[in-house]
Amino acid sequence: MASKAERPISPHLGIYRRGVHMMASITHRATGFILATAGMLTLLWWLSSIGGGEESYQTFLTYVVDAGEEATGFQTASNWFFRLLALGVIFSFFQHLFSGIRHLVMDMGAGFELNANRTSAWLVFIAAFTATGLVALYVIYEYLDLGA
Repeated sequence: MASKAERPISPHLGIYRRGVHMMASITHRATGFILATAGMLTLLWWLSSIGGGEESYQTFLTYVVDAGEEATGFQTASNWFFRLLALGVIFSFFQHLFSGIRHLVMDMGAGFELNANRTSAWLVFIAAFTATGLVALYVIYEYLDLGA
Protein backbone atom coordinates (compact mmCIF):
# COMPACT_ATOMS: atom_id res chain seq x y z
CA MET A 1 0.00 0.00 0.00
CA ALA A 2 1.11 3.47 -0.78
CA SER A 3 1.67 5.75 2.17
CA LYS A 4 -0.35 8.92 2.45
CA ALA A 5 1.44 11.91 0.92
CA GLU A 6 2.43 14.71 3.27
CA ARG A 7 0.55 17.70 1.95
CA PRO A 8 0.85 21.21 3.28
CA ILE A 9 -2.06 22.29 5.42
CA SER A 10 -3.70 25.59 4.59
CA PRO A 11 -3.14 28.13 7.33
CA HIS A 12 -6.19 28.92 9.41
CA LEU A 13 -7.26 32.50 10.01
CA GLY A 14 -6.29 32.13 13.65
CA ILE A 15 -2.57 32.24 12.91
CA TYR A 16 -2.65 35.60 11.12
CA ARG A 17 -1.97 38.80 13.02
CA ARG A 18 -4.82 41.18 12.38
CA GLY A 19 -3.65 44.44 10.94
CA VAL A 20 -5.08 47.58 9.48
CA HIS A 21 -4.71 46.18 5.96
CA MET A 22 -6.92 43.22 6.91
CA MET A 23 -9.48 45.54 8.52
CA ALA A 24 -9.55 47.72 5.40
CA SER A 25 -10.48 44.72 3.30
CA ILE A 26 -13.14 43.49 5.73
CA THR A 27 -14.57 47.00 6.12
CA HIS A 28 -14.73 47.37 2.34
CA ARG A 29 -17.00 44.34 2.16
CA ALA A 30 -19.12 45.47 5.13
CA THR A 31 -19.61 48.98 3.75
CA GLY A 32 -20.64 47.55 0.41
CA PHE A 33 -23.35 45.58 2.21
CA ILE A 34 -24.45 48.66 4.17
CA LEU A 35 -24.69 50.73 1.01
CA ALA A 36 -26.65 48.02 -0.76
CA THR A 37 -29.18 47.55 2.04
CA ALA A 38 -29.68 50.63 4.22
CA GLY A 39 -29.07 53.12 1.46
CA MET A 40 -31.21 51.29 -1.07
CA LEU A 41 -34.11 50.70 1.34
CA THR A 42 -34.18 54.38 2.27
CA LEU A 43 -34.01 55.36 -1.40
CA LEU A 44 -36.90 53.04 -2.24
CA TRP A 45 -38.97 54.43 0.65
CA TRP A 46 -38.27 57.97 -0.58
CA LEU A 47 -39.25 57.13 -4.17
CA SER A 48 -42.43 55.34 -3.10
CA SER A 49 -43.39 58.27 -0.88
CA ILE A 50 -42.99 60.61 -3.84
CA GLY A 51 -45.25 58.36 -5.89
CA GLY A 52 -47.78 58.15 -3.05
CA GLY A 53 -48.65 61.81 -3.11
CA GLU A 54 -48.26 64.84 -0.87
CA GLU A 55 -49.42 63.16 2.37
CA SER A 56 -47.15 60.16 1.86
CA TYR A 57 -44.17 62.38 1.13
CA GLN A 58 -44.89 64.52 4.21
CA THR A 59 -44.93 61.38 6.35
CA PHE A 60 -41.53 60.41 4.94
CA LEU A 61 -40.17 63.90 5.69
CA THR A 62 -41.54 63.78 9.23
CA TYR A 63 -39.87 60.46 10.07
CA VAL A 64 -36.63 60.92 8.15
CA VAL A 65 -35.78 64.59 7.63
CA ASP A 66 -37.37 66.77 10.32
CA ALA A 67 -40.02 65.78 12.85
CA GLY A 68 -41.06 69.36 13.57
CA GLU A 69 -42.32 71.06 16.72
CA GLU A 70 -45.52 69.04 17.23
CA ALA A 71 -43.90 65.64 16.66
CA THR A 72 -44.64 62.60 18.79
CA GLY A 73 -41.89 60.89 20.75
CA PHE A 74 -41.70 58.07 18.21
CA GLN A 75 -41.37 60.50 15.32
CA THR A 76 -38.54 62.34 17.09
CA ALA A 77 -36.75 59.07 17.93
CA SER A 78 -37.20 57.87 14.36
CA ASN A 79 -35.81 61.17 13.11
CA TRP A 80 -32.67 60.80 15.23
CA PHE A 81 -32.32 57.16 14.18
CA PHE A 82 -32.36 58.16 10.51
CA ARG A 83 -29.82 60.91 11.15
CA LEU A 84 -27.45 58.36 12.68
CA LEU A 85 -28.22 55.96 9.83
CA ALA A 86 -27.44 58.70 7.31
CA LEU A 87 -24.13 59.37 9.05
CA GLY A 88 -23.31 55.65 8.84
CA VAL A 89 -24.26 55.50 5.17
CA ILE A 90 -22.13 58.58 4.45
CA PHE A 91 -19.15 56.98 6.21
CA SER A 92 -19.81 53.73 4.34
CA PHE A 93 -19.86 55.58 1.04
CA PHE A 94 -16.55 57.34 1.62
CA GLN A 95 -14.82 54.29 3.10
CA HIS A 96 -16.01 52.14 0.20
CA LEU A 97 -14.96 54.80 -2.31
CA PHE A 98 -11.46 55.29 -0.92
CA SER A 99 -10.97 51.57 -0.35
CA GLY A 100 -12.09 50.92 -3.92
CA ILE A 101 -9.50 53.41 -5.19
CA ARG A 102 -6.90 51.60 -3.05
CA HIS A 103 -7.90 48.28 -4.60
CA LEU A 104 -7.69 49.76 -8.11
CA VAL A 105 -4.15 50.95 -7.41
CA MET A 106 -3.28 47.50 -6.08
CA ASP A 107 -4.82 45.90 -9.17
CA MET A 108 -2.36 47.93 -11.24
CA GLY A 109 0.44 46.23 -9.30
CA ALA A 110 1.40 48.96 -6.86
CA GLY A 111 1.23 48.99 -3.09
CA PHE A 112 1.84 45.33 -2.32
CA GLU A 113 4.87 45.98 -0.13
CA LEU A 114 3.89 45.55 3.51
CA ASN A 115 4.64 49.14 4.58
CA ALA A 116 2.91 50.62 1.55
CA ASN A 117 -0.07 48.33 2.10
CA ARG A 118 -0.42 49.36 5.75
CA THR A 119 0.03 53.03 4.93
CA SER A 120 -2.61 52.96 2.21
CA ALA A 121 -5.03 51.16 4.56
CA TRP A 122 -4.51 53.84 7.23
CA LEU A 123 -5.00 56.54 4.60
CA VAL A 124 -8.33 54.98 3.58
CA PHE A 125 -9.66 55.19 7.14
CA ILE A 126 -8.30 58.69 7.73
CA ALA A 127 -9.77 59.96 4.45
CA ALA A 128 -13.15 58.31 5.13
CA PHE A 129 -13.44 59.78 8.62
CA THR A 130 -12.28 63.19 7.41
CA ALA A 131 -14.70 63.29 4.47
CA THR A 132 -17.57 62.12 6.70
CA GLY A 133 -16.75 64.81 9.24
CA LEU A 134 -16.63 67.50 6.56
CA VAL A 135 -20.01 66.45 5.16
CA ALA A 136 -21.50 66.34 8.67
CA LEU A 137 -20.14 69.81 9.45
CA TYR A 138 -21.51 71.15 6.17
CA VAL A 139 -24.96 69.70 6.88
CA ILE A 140 -24.96 71.06 10.43
CA TYR A 141 -23.79 74.45 9.15
CA GLU A 142 -26.56 74.57 6.55
CA TYR A 143 -29.23 73.07 8.84
CA LEU A 144 -28.62 75.52 11.67
CA ASP A 145 -28.52 78.41 9.20
CA LEU A 146 -25.14 79.56 10.45
CA GLY A 147 -24.33 80.88 6.99
CA ALA A 148 -27.08 83.52 7.12
